[in-house]
Amino acid sequence: MIIEFRCEREHARRWMSREALSVGGRDVPVQIAWTTTSESRPAGLEALFELERMVLRRGQRSGADKLKVIPERSQAQAGKADVIVDFTRAGRDPDCSARLYLRPQFNGIPGETAALAAILAGDLPIIEIVNELDGTVLDRGHPSGEIAVGLSGALETVMARTMTMLTAILSGVPRLVPELASSTGKSTPRPAATYVLRGLAVSIAKEIYHLCCYAPHWHIGWRYSENADVWRTGDLSGPDWKVLGDPGDHFYADPFPVKWKGSTFVFFEDLDHRVGKGIISAVEFDRTGPVANVVPVLEEPWHLSYPFLIEDNGELWMIPESTEHRDVAVYKCVRFPDKWERHRTLLSGLELADVTITRHNGMYYLFGAWRDGTGGYSDTLAIFYAEQLFGPWLPHASNPVLMDRASARPAGNFVTINGSLWRPVQDCSDGYGAALGLAEVLELSPTTFRQVVRHSLKPGPAWPGRKLHTLNRCGQLEVIDGSRVQPKIMAFVDGPAPAVSASSGSDAARREPARSRSAPNSVLAAD
Repeated sequence: MIIEFRCEREHARRWMSREALSVGGRDVPVQIAWTTTSESRPAGLEALFELERMVLRRGQRSGADKLKVIPERSQAQAGKADVIVDFTRAGRDPDCSARLYLRPQFNGIPGETAALAAILAGDLPIIEIVNELDGTVLDRGHPSGEIAVGLSGALETVMARTMTMLTAILSGVPRLVPELASSTGKSTPRPAATYVLRGLAVSIAKEIYHLCCYAPHWHIGWRYSENADVWRTGDLSGPDWKVLGDPGDHFYADPFPVKWKGSTFVFFEDLDHRVGKGIISAVEFDRTGPVANVVPVLEEPWHLSYPFLIEDNGELWMIPESTEHRDVAVYKCVRFPDKWERHRTLLSGLELADVTITRHNGMYYLFGAWRDGTGGYSDTLAIFYAEQLFGPWLPHASNPVLMDRASARPAGNFVTINGSLWRPVQDCSDGYGAALGLAEVLELSPTTFRQVVRHSLKPGPAWPGRKLHTLNRCGQLEVIDGSRVQPKIMAFVDGPAPAVSASSGSDAARREPARSRSAPNSVLAAD
């Protein structure tokens, strides 16, 4: 099989310069057919991209950078392609003999100009891959831009996720095409120069902010509720949320509570801002709240977060996120709560974030936010299934099953309500970790998956501050997380941390290393 990209010569990009695509586990040759540009682009676009490269990306290249065309190395062989992927707005040749003719569209319009128009209007576009031979939409997705830097970075992210979708289609896996509502196109695109200059100003402001504050600074909220939990109300109302105090130079996130051997503990990511690396820590709770110091329970040379817990065959297991190590490993609890041993690797060679497992109709299903080396971290859902916790784990027939920044990434444990399976999801429409969705899983098998987001939860009067991206419950103990402004000076002086109305611990506790930190009961105030 030979794949042909049809691209505009005047706007050749580095993302086009690939000799092969990995399709079904093998490399398939890619050739390029260059066409002339049929429509104008924003004036000075390439100069603006170069300005971003020097200032925002500090000289690093991106897929949106200009590509030097070498015709003798990349010219297509007429009539030799089995699959054509047309990135232009030119009409299809009626005499084309390719068995598959694909046209990526961005908010329903083909071509790079359409992608740029959506970005300049303030959002990344919905991507659709259309089969030009019969007009059917083969796949649809909405990428996240949490790592996109500037206009060029946003364009690179869109094209990277377009390649993710094309690879899935060409691999022959059945696609589950979701219905997605676009928010793009409701505002007028800004001039490219205005967009870039505004992005530069925002970047400088962020640099200043990071000099003064730890960012992001996550914190954990908790409460005891009997009949007003989030799953029953569909919102954050009910008993007041309280905050697990932190020492200021560490943040706490991704809380997972568990009751084991008569004791209740909350496990969470514990990140030291000074080194930028997370470990897993835990704190004991009783009916009044946290009752002991925070203790570290698991540390590796690489970053750990999202300590998913599962009981199986009378043992307690943990699967922390370790995308930096590119594997999914399970740890056995050999002494509760503070001694865990790596037991087995479930999956390897992939970036799979926030792994969450549920048992459904006699099978284990493993959900995770998958990244294929490019694009965002929060928009693509992959599912694996197995008959036993330790596998072997097999990929869902339609992996990746979903590309949607509003409902792909896991946000906590599955729950069953009136016989229906539900999952909390991260809604990254307004940025990473900005909100939560409560999604009902309507279909789940090794070959099918369908969910519907029934409720959307955002910070507000019940949970003041910024962001919300994890929800879990154990008995009547309910936990969430969020973020606040945390000036760096607050980590070294006595007194309450911002957004906390009660003391966050003594001065001695603030200066203690990560091995023992106090965790008092604090009530959240406005950010």
